[in-house]
Amino acid sequence: MAETLREDIDIREDNLLELSAEVLDTLLRDHTTGQNIFWATHDYEGLGSEYGYHSPILPHLITGERGNVIMPRVLKSKEQQTDRSKDMAEVFTPSWVCNAQNNLVDEAWFGRPNVFNIEDEATHTWQPTTEKITFPEGKTWKDYVRLTRMEITCGEAPYLVSRYDTTTGEQIPLQNRIGLLDRKMRVVSENTETSGDWLEWAQVAYKNIYGYEWQGDNLLLAREALLYTLLDFYQAKFGKMPLLKSINYIAYIISWNIWQMDGLKGVVPDSCRDGVTEKTMTLFGEEEHIVNCPGCQQENIRKHNGLYCLIRDWGNKDPKTKENNRKIRYIDLIK
Repeated sequence: MAETLREDIDIREDNLLELSAEVLDTLLRDHTTGQNIFWATHDYEGLGSEYGYHSPILPHLITGERGNVIMPRVLKSKEQQTDRSKDMAEVFTPSWVCNAQNNLVDEAWFGRPNVFNIEDEATHTWQPTTEKITFPEGKTWKDYVRLTRMEITCGEAPYLVSRYDTTTGEQIPLQNRIGLLDRKMRVVSENTETSGDWLEWAQVAYKNIYGYEWQGDNLLLAREALLYTLLDFYQAKFGKMPLLKSINYIAYIISWNIWQMDGLKGVVPDSCRDGVTEKTMTLFGEEEHIVNCPGCQQENIRKHNGLYCLIRDWGNKDPKTKENNRKIRYIDLIK
């Protein structure tokens, strides 16, 4: 039963490697550090030194003989789930709760309830609407696709995409999916005819979906789920896979928009130097001194000496460099 469930919901890194080594490399990339995302958990240290907390997640560590190292939380042992809940406050939300909350967001924007589905509160289920989505006066489907949405501390990103229920492992059919990105992709599919138009607006949808996560394994699972959501919707629309160059570009967008971060500090996890002994060379030889992080000491998000995370502001130019899709620090979005 467990193996059947795994085949249904788990995205194998070996399959990604077979699809394209470039795609897997992109999904492992951290654009702030210029390196790979790192484990940021002690769960895998028993597998060897390359699985240490601060070690980068490399393709050979999660493929081949180690192809089952990373798996969704629901497939982990109960002991592992409990430990992660205690250590990292990791608690995943059932899909029916994600759906109810996402519905409230859409109800506010559309000005009416039951746009994408109708909930049954008694059974915690829902039925998708079958008619093409209509839009309020003064708003268009393109406006909806351009809406910026973000899931904080996203885990496996159940609010963004819902290929499976993260708490039960139950696979969710495409027409029943309830994530914020799932809804955008439904709208794109309903309002485009050609593959070119579909992919153009799919890119817009992905550029306006964001999320961050501390633990590297969860982050990779979230990124993979977003990528496979593209493949699921494209295949349902056109009966085939998109070209590899299109898959690569979406993976690139995902690698920027779903990033590794300490959400309380806005920096790469554990990058602050606080109470750390460092050595420097002076005229009198090597001296030791203690480095403290002002942000950690004062609980001020703007004063950390760690590495502040960068994201892309898609579609906007940097006023100084004139570079398209400018890079900005996440904390600079916080007023």
